Amino acid sequence: MTSTTGRRSARSRIKSSGTEDNDHLNSGNLKSIPKLRKHNARNNTSSILNLNLNLKVLLGFGVFTFLIALFLIYRLVNFTGDVDDKIRRLVTPFPSPKLADLPMFQGEHKESLYWGTYRPNVYVGIRARVQQSLIGGMMWIGVKDGRYFVRHVCQDSDELKKYGWTSHNGRDYGHQVIIDQEMTLETSFLKYRGKNSGYGGDWVVRSDVRTEIINDEKQRIGHLFFYLADEGNNALSLGRGVVDVHESSCLASGSREDVGNWQLHLKSANDLEVHYSGFKTPHIHNLSDLLQETLGDQVRRFGRLQLPDTSDDSANILVFQITARIPFSFDIAFLSGSGFDSSNVEERVSSLTGTQLKDKLSNKENELDDKFINCFNTSGKLDSNTVTVGKAAIGNLLGGIGYFYGESKISLPTNINAKSGNNFISYWPAELYTAVPSRPFFPRGFLWDEGFHQLLIWRWDIYICLDIVGHWLDLMNVDGWIPREQILGAEALSKVPAEFVLQHPTNGNPPTLFLVLRGKETNTYFWHGRDSLIIHELNPKTLSSGFDDYPRASHPSEEERHLDLRCWMFLAADCMHSISELFAEKIELGKKYSLTSKLLSDFELLNKMHFDNSHGTYFDFGNHSEKVRLVWQLVEDSNGFPSRKLVREVSKEPVLGLVPHIGYISLFPMIWRIIPSKSWVLGKQLDIISNKSILWTEFGLRSLGKTSSMYMKRNTEHDPPYWRGPIWMNMNYLILSSLHHYSKEDGPYRERAENIYNDLRSNLIRTVVKNYQQTGYFWEQYDQKTGKGKGARVFTGWTSLVLLIMAEGFSEC
Repeated sequence: MTSTTGRRSARSRIKSSGTEDNDHLNSGNLKSIPKLRKHNARNNTSSILNLNLNLKVLLGFGVFTFLIALFLIYRLVNFTGDVDDKIRRLVTPFPSPKLADLPMFQGEHKESLYWGTYRPNVYVGIRARVQQSLIGGMMWIGVKDGRYFVRHVCQDSDELKKYGWTSHNGRDYGHQVIIDQEMTLETSFLKYRGKNSGYGGDWVVRSDVRTEIINDEKQRIGHLFFYLADEGNNALSLGRGVVDVHESSCLASGSREDVGNWQLHLKSANDLEVHYSGFKTPHIHNLSDLLQETLGDQVRRFGRLQLPDTSDDSANILVFQITARIPFSFDIAFLSGSGFDSSNVEERVSSLTGTQLKDKLSNKENELDDKFINCFNTSGKLDSNTVTVGKAAIGNLLGGIGYFYGESKISLPTNINAKSGNNFISYWPAELYTAVPSRPFFPRGFLWDEGFHQLLIWRWDIYICLDIVGHWLDLMNVDGWIPREQILGAEALSKVPAEFVLQHPTNGNPPTLFLVLRGKETNTYFWHGRDSLIIHELNPKTLSSGFDDYPRASHPSEEERHLDLRCWMFLAADCMHSISELFAEKIELGKKYSLTSKLLSDFELLNKMHFDNSHGTYFDFGNHSEKVRLVWQLVEDSNGFPSRKLVREVSKEPVLGLVPHIGYISLFPMIWRIIPSKSWVLGKQLDIISNKSILWTEFGLRSLGKTSSMYMKRNTEHDPPYWRGPIWMNMNYLILSSLHHYSKEDGPYRERAENIYNDLRSNLIRTVVKNYQQTGYFWEQYDQKTGKGKGARVFTGWTSLVLLIMAEGFSEC
């Protein structure tokens, strides 16, 4: 994969967002504040299967079809058939039943997960796990420097002091705290299945608004907006509650095939004023713009920051403005069912709002606390502050699970000229239920990240984990490939610049699935996608490995041997061998996996190919020169005009050999326990880990040693170092897991491994907890010099592995 202009890092694939779109809200004077009016204010998850799952089996489940389809992958890259056949194969599903259709994912399981907070890209969003869902969400008006701003889509430019789930169980309960300047908004989500509920049950959102400091009149009034939208463009009906809130609490109603008749109700003990707007548009993802335009027009025409109480004919979106003096709270309850009896409706609404809701929320929080202690064995091991951060870690990961539906865009190989003239072809329409790395930056599925997410999720809820893995495997094409980044549907596409949307069928990600080709030498492997012709990168990136700018051989070639990939292949073969033992009829196939596993774990063969005696550690192999730098040169652009650019300069020709960069990659043989516990090589790895001049810091292990010529070097003018020094929680977790293993194994390094393990564990916990307490967020990476969070904030993703570090959840590895 080639470099892309303007990329700050391999992950910075997000459309820039600013506050300019909100400016027109302030173009009119706020002549009056609307007079406030008074408004009267079955969770039966059955056991589906009993499964004692360990890490090997989990990851093996994720790679099950990989080894079976290996020869098909080879066919994809080396295929010599006609063009139409090549293109057709790219978008042909793997010929097997969909895992999502298995009986274990149907019935009670499917219904119990029907509704959820499955829209991680917005601050408050609810939808069903169905292609065309009824979706709900909340927006509000934030005030900064005397100006109004609409808050809806999670974005860093909003500069919120804090937001995220402090608690979430992944199914029917969650609690979120949002701090926007001086306003604090707490939202609670609860799902409830009563005897009269329709499919998927009922749900409710409670909103509590308060402020500690009120500086001006604008901040004394809160403006929140709750909306319902039908992705199937079904018309929504206004309820009597929008006309007379004393007469009825019903804001809207409608009917759908999935849930039957439904109603939306508003309840509050506070004085509220309610206004509304109805829109008819298929572009639901542009709702923020519609609201801003409508409010801006109202401000300019009437000087009032309120919706106009009008609706398009057959509107499929209804937005309800709820205005009150802070502090205030309200409950929005959604009732599903085939029919409604008036007395029954009142009873159902009462059971989901007010004091009864308060009791239900309290019970759910207590249940979650008990489950947290049981799952992660934290009782007596952690102080209260650390436990709070641990709960937020799992809560944000589970609360960040999303449901997406759409078509990936697949880049056509350069040797194929499509008849349509496009450089891409659309994948088949598909659904994806997945955790996401970051709500504001990466609110979509990443194959590389997902394997790490599931290390935590399966311990909390194995059924959710298997459902997610099944959805990913259903995205596999006939050649065994899965697009490594999933950008499905209009909401997901709205967050990604067009140049980053295309997925490349020759590239894949670890660890959930592995897409690779064997190297030229038997039992060697190299990552594809490196650009040997690139002139603007100090070291051509290896995006398919997941380690992006981690330094590899300076000159990409098919002669490369990538150490991490060899170790991933060992893990895959070992997993497949373990799985094959569960099936008696697969004994012969299991033997092949066993032989591959033994070959790739052959210590002497590994050392022959990747070990460097002078450094006492492991390296990649390739065509490499250390005499490479970026220099400023005048370069002609596409129009022939010269411009000053940083260009790669090689002052010494590369030679084939080991690539002398010590870092995370060097530790892969230790991570997967290939090094014998009594070998002197293990002692050398412990030396490297504990050496402050190489990897050790008081905050965690650096991604690249200080001894490397690439340490903290920019890869381009615009690409700061990414995997060239900062501390990453996913790899620290794997290294810590390995140290824990060796601390229990007989050998001369047992005690030393234990001491390093204890110190590293303490450092990592302290770093994440301190940052969360100071900033309110989990971070993508942490600075190796200061320990401060770096990269994307609100990055729970694999940073949530800190909870497993707290719980010492390594025994299954």
